[in-house]
Amino acid sequence: MSISKAAKAVHDHGHDHECGEDCGHDHDHDHGHFHARPDARGIYLISPSSAVRDPATVDLARERLQAQGFKTALDRTALAEHQRFAGTDAQRLASLTRAVKQKLPIVMVTRGGYGVGRLLPAIDWKAMADSGKRFVGMSDFTAFNLALLAQTGAVSYTGATAVADFGGKKVDDLTEALFGEIMRGELEILSFETQDADPVDCRGILWGGNLAMLTSLAGTPYMPKVRGGILFLEDVAEHPYRIERMLIQLHQAGILGRQKAIVLGRFTDYRLAPHDKGYDLPEVVAWLRRTVKVPVVTGLPYGHVATKATLPIGQKVGLATEAGLAHLVLDEHTH
Repeated sequence: MSISKAAKAVHDHGHDHECGEDCGHDHDHDHGHFHARPDARGIYLISPSSAVRDPATVDLARERLQAQGFKTALDRTALAEHQRFAGTDAQRLASLTRAVKQKLPIVMVTRGGYGVGRLLPAIDWKAMADSGKRFVGMSDFTAFNLALLAQTGAVSYTGATAVADFGGKKVDDLTEALFGEIMRGELEILSFETQDADPVDCRGILWGGNLAMLTSLAGTPYMPKVRGGILFLEDVAEHPYRIERMLIQLHQAGILGRQKAIVLGRFTDYRLAPHDKGYDLPEVVAWLRRTVKVPVVTGLPYGHVATKATLPIGQKVGLATEAGLAHLVLDEHTH
């Protein structure tokens, strides 16, 4: 996979909630963040989902993030354990409260797993948005990303996490570079190879994340009501028929048909059965195109994979395709 990128200083787009008239969000919140470049002094690490299995991975992640220029601090219950969770629900909820009160501008989760969904009704969403913190996570944290967007219109980020991307034996150079660039407001365009993309040239709110988590929010107050958006999706360890089943639910709920484009990241670590008889992920994509009649773009470097982009959920972006390439324009509002 090759990803070309333009990396230069741009205006702080991380807190621009200007979705446009077709977004459906309430934008009464004025977060007052209009700096030329976003604050990237440091990262506060929390564990709102599953317990960290090996604390040494967090130590290693902190060393690597600090080497990249980020000061780090670890929440006092980030390494807590209660059953499969990183502490009790009350402990994990309290860590979010501490995260918005401390001084470091970026709040990153140590890992995903399971647990954020249990916290959604108790989170003070206005406090989360008004704090101006840039929340970064992935997988289970999709529930937080989307709930924050649905409840406040605020932008957050999905992609790199501490343990998976900075705490292993090796750090993917591109993942590290893309994370640093978007946190510093340097990434203007993310271009990626695609072998299977419909022609599209549009702009809209970028939103999505983990397909299973997004689907679990359908019909709740935590599902964003995005119309004319650019929806991106990924998942792990889900058989293609389960992926299709979730897409069917989103389609029949009227969500997919309201988007300007659907962008597919990586769907990994599943096992086919003998009776599938040729039914695989490409068949799901073909079904999606036939049924939804919305442009589909494949190849987004995002998912439970080593090389991944960190993306802004809730930000207005541009999307265009050409032969073999797709371009995600992340600072569309400045043009």
